[in-house]
Amino acid sequence: MSAITISHLAWSTPDNRPVFADLSLSFGAERAGLVGRNGVGKTTLLKLIAGTLPLQAGRIAVSGTIGLLRQAAQVSRDETVADLFGATEALALLRRAEQGAASIEELGEADWTLEDRIAAALGRVGLEVGAEMPLTDLSGGQRTRASLAAVVFAEPDFLLLDEPTNNLDREGRDAVIALLAGWRAGAIVVSHDRELLETMDAIVEMTTLGAIRYGGNWSRYRERKAIELAAAERDLAEAARQVTEVARATQETAERKARKDGAGKRKGARGDMPRILIGARKDRAEDSGGENRRLAERRGTEAADAAAAARERVEVLQPFAVALAPTGLPANRTVLELDGVTAGYEPGRPVLCDVSLTISGPERVAITGPNGSGKTTLLALVMGQLQPWAGRVRVTADVAMLDQRASLLDPGTSIRDNFVRINGETDENACRAALARFMFRADAALQIVGTLSGGQMLRAGLACVLGGRKPPSLLILDEPTNHLDLDSIEAVEAGLRAYDGALLVVSHDAAFLETIGVGRRLALG
Repeated sequence: MSAITISHLAWSTPDNRPVFADLSLSFGAERAGLVGRNGVGKTTLLKLIAGTLPLQAGRIAVSGTIGLLRQAAQVSRDETVADLFGATEALALLRRAEQGAASIEELGEADWTLEDRIAAALGRVGLEVGAEMPLTDLSGGQRTRASLAAVVFAEPDFLLLDEPTNNLDREGRDAVIALLAGWRAGAIVVSHDRELLETMDAIVEMTTLGAIRYGGNWSRYRERKAIELAAAERDLAEAARQVTEVARATQETAERKARKDGAGKRKGARGDMPRILIGARKDRAEDSGGENRRLAERRGTEAADAAAAARERVEVLQPFAVALAPTGLPANRTVLELDGVTAGYEPGRPVLCDVSLTISGPERVAITGPNGSGKTTLLALVMGQLQPWAGRVRVTADVAMLDQRASLLDPGTSIRDNFVRINGETDENACRAALARFMFRADAALQIVGTLSGGQMLRAGLACVLGGRKPPSLLILDEPTNHLDLDSIEAVEAGLRAYDGALLVVSHDAAFLETIGVGRRLALG
């Protein structure tokens, strides 16, 4: 029975930053999605399981074979698809046999079904290329699919997949999702692709505190998280009630003591109580008052601590939400018009031919199509970075563009300084309030953009573009969710849901497009 057992695992970066400590998990013949914020150690865990990274502390026991799909890396000019399959020499033997140049011994070793089996493996991921195809002739997405086919070809007991749908077009994503949906051995999949995570048997959420397993797919995981949020909100309400109750009881005790002390003073002033008895009562009152104050302080501190813990738990679980200023875009106003546009980069080789598109009012339009179909070219035309060979491009509204690297931000300055530069005349209070709505509070707004993670950078871009007094009427997004963790994607989605202008989006992420309310698609290619 194949299994992976992780016991008391600990690992730190070379600069001694702890990534995880005392991590214990187990995986059987199941498909498990590994989710969590960037930097919590998901990729590191896969490498440790695969043995490509040495253990520092703890134990990993693997029963069965492992196939590891790494994130895309550079390839050399002489590498071919056959190299991914470890089949270069075996295919060379077949070629010699076909030419009559193989020895009797070699003919006995020849695997005559190899080419057909490689083609079948490539077909499982929707790729029709020959085994001799140089890897440099494939797009990044095609290389990812070819690498996955090679991993599956070996029929491992466990697949270890690190963001397998990143940079894939719709066809590629569908092929990978279908492959995982039909996979019956073990698989551990690091992914932010919610469609892919819907095919999982379990979701393992990694945080800085460890890992929690949730049975079922992504939808079941979200249902459980919603239940956890509801429970946390009930705990917060109860904690707030306790704080109020302690404060009320403390006030009542203080008022009773004040009334009692006042009565004693009036009686002593009348002279009908011996002086020694007055002194004794005063001492007892002071002792009692001191004890009451200490008790009240202790109960108040405990109640406040409980409320703070409950509030923090709610903030962690609660989906990000933001309010934005309106764009004032009328429903019938045309913001973008492409009329019979043809364009490209090399004479005689157009990338786009006779493309037309009109966006009116706060429409949300997605540009879809396979890699290489001209999606980025179309955005360059809209932004004036490329001129059409034929036809007309007309932008009639203020426009801003955010790509996955948030290139409109200056990486050498702070988020706050970028906001001021982009939004012109804005006072410090308005700037800080806008950034706080996107979770850049206090000193977080002073972070240098170049030091941010991908998710933080895109959120900072949204804050700077949409957080001003008048956001642009047209916002263009180019593959905004690539390389983001799920928390960051949901933060971006929340910002876009609050935006009331027009959207033009290039994305292969169907779940993202649905969540932000895309109502129309223009398919290229």
